[in-house]
Amino acid sequence: MTLLKAGEIERLISNPPENMGPVLIFGPDTGLVAERAEKLVTNASTGNEDPFSLVKLDASGLVSDPNRLIDEVLTIPLFGGKRVIWVKDASGKNLIPAVEAILKPGNCPATVVIEGGDLKKGTGLRKLFETNKHATAIPCYADNDRGVDILIDQETREANVSISREARTALHALLGADRLASRGELKKLCLYAFKKGRIETGDIEAIIGDASALETSELIDAAATGDVAGLDHGLERLTHAGSKATILANQTLKHFQSLHRMRADVDSGKSVRQVVESQRPPIFFSRRPSIIRQLSVWSSKDTQKAMELLSQATSTSRRNDELSVAIVSDVLLTLSRVAKSRSNRGHA
Repeated sequence: MTLLKAGEIERLISNPPENMGPVLIFGPDTGLVAERAEKLVTNASTGNEDPFSLVKLDASGLVSDPNRLIDEVLTIPLFGGKRVIWVKDASGKNLIPAVEAILKPGNCPATVVIEGGDLKKGTGLRKLFETNKHATAIPCYADNDRGVDILIDQETREANVSISREARTALHALLGADRLASRGELKKLCLYAFKKGRIETGDIEAIIGDASALETSELIDAAATGDVAGLDHGLERLTHAGSKATILANQTLKHFQSLHRMRADVDSGKSVRQVVESQRPPIFFSRRPSIIRQLSVWSSKDTQKAMELLSQATSTSRRNDELSVAIVSDVLLTLSRVAKSRSNRGHA
């Protein structure tokens, strides 16, 4: 089966079909992988009161004993109903010997949900699922702006609190890389603002703090303004925190795409301040001085070259996960040196 699209994914997870074949959930957003797997397992188990019908397996055990999976799939539940098998932590493990048997027609009477990691296209377990008509592959990528808005709406509606436009804009710079982490931060924020019933930017600064910002907007701004020392420190913290370098590369690419569009407006005769203040959604007020400085440093030609480097780094790091931190660090340091050089020469 081909990769499912966003709308198809939500429909399948909310209402899994009775005859659904094995499902692989994978992607760089490990929080979203875990969230979707749990929802799918919960919905597939609805109505089955037999606690023994849900079996959780660690992928490591299936590597050493591949037959365990087909044995569990073919086991008849004690009290009837459909058996649900949840395989966790399949990233980096060779499960093909265990999975091949359940992908054969008629061999999978149970619902099998497998949590994978950031699997490369056209290889291993991902290739096996994407090319088999009896299986389903669900990709999980970092939330874009629309995804972050949906997540904010879900959590604020559930907590019965509102959120200001400025606070929503600020959250866009802090959320999106990992679904579970984003949801956890939003829950804390909603609880903090529950009594007054409205989330403001001050609440975000008080609850989410500087660490998340450093890993996203502050780290990107350090690269774009030539703050080599700040970038070095931020990259060190990124590595220790175990954050995904590919996600940072993609976020930086989006930033330079926005910078490129703004630079074009400046080149057409608008003032830098006017361009920055007219952006929609609005740029968070604390970042505006940095963006104004970046627009005075980066020319259209330079931003175009930066986008090419970032696009290549994003693609290369996804194909070489073990080298992703080194690849992304190198391109960010290159951009930071360019910004520092242009700034020193007074380039506009």
